[in-house]
Amino acid sequence: MRFFSDNAAPVHPKVMAALAAANTLDTAYDGDARSKALDGRLSDLFGTDVTAIWVPTGTAANCLALAALCPPHGGVICHRDAHIQNDEGGAPEFYTHGAKLYLADGDGAKLTPATIAAVADAIANDVHRVQPHAISITNATEYGRVYSPDEVAAIGALAAARGLGLHMDGARFANAVATLGCTPAEVTWRAGVDALSFGFVKNGAMSAELLVFFKPALAGATLHRRKRAGLLFSKGRYLAAQVLAMLEDDLWLDNARAANARAATLAAAAGARLVHPVEANEVFLRATPDEAAALRAQGFDFYDWAAGEIRLVTAWDSPAGHVAALADAIAAL
Repeated sequence: MRFFSDNAAPVHPKVMAALAAANTLDTAYDGDARSKALDGRLSDLFGTDVTAIWVPTGTAANCLALAALCPPHGGVICHRDAHIQNDEGGAPEFYTHGAKLYLADGDGAKLTPATIAAVADAIANDVHRVQPHAISITNATEYGRVYSPDEVAAIGALAAARGLGLHMDGARFANAVATLGCTPAEVTWRAGVDALSFGFVKNGAMSAELLVFFKPALAGATLHRRKRAGLLFSKGRYLAAQVLAMLEDDLWLDNARAANARAATLAAAAGARLVHPVEANEVFLRATPDEAAALRAQGFDFYDWAAGEIRLVTAWDSPAGHVAALADAIAAL
């Protein structure tokens, strides 16, 4: 019974069907009909003109976005627990050719205008210091916390006032939107976001993520960076097909709602053991090593996190019986 990561979840059957349907002759790279359809489909979804670029991983989406927003001599302000800081193997610095990550604080891995300003204001405006050029936030965060449209807008206003680009790491963007009940536009470009890493792999896709630029002018150099990085697949139609299948009839939201509901079931059983409010599909619990071992002995798989904490992640297809069994096991600890 696996609650290790939503990265391990199966591919949704509708995505598999879309891959089979794409298995016909078409133009290579991103000149095929499905790849060409992405800009229009995502522009409809967000209610504004966007450029949408497929990539195979979330790391690629994040790093290409940061490279578009920040020059090699600049800096990106992010949370100290952000994925780009702790889990991407130096890829942001690699793709930006050396840009610095400035680390800020905030509860639940969320930044605020105050915590961002505290970092930015401490950087002297002179040639000896790396100047910030961008902010990166994660929605939902590494601790499953969600930024509301108003919270993003407050950060967006700060970014605009200081001339900084704003990137959103949306590896679990679907889970955040499902929780918020808002439109995708309200929590992105209308709130000041310039670039979104739109995650699909954790939510039912096989190998496709999307980089969405709300300022299409940012995309030109990114196409060259994608090629230079070895990320321009010759059969790109298979990546585009996955994204289009996930967007069809709001499958991306249905899957996220299912994962979120399963996490809510675990949260209800956890009670005072919860480390963070459960707002998406991640559940962080206080558990001693012996308690964690007891759960594993019953067949449950999950990450150990900080000392005395474990992480449970639900997916779009987490079996109801497995979720109920884990909820009962948690309640019995």
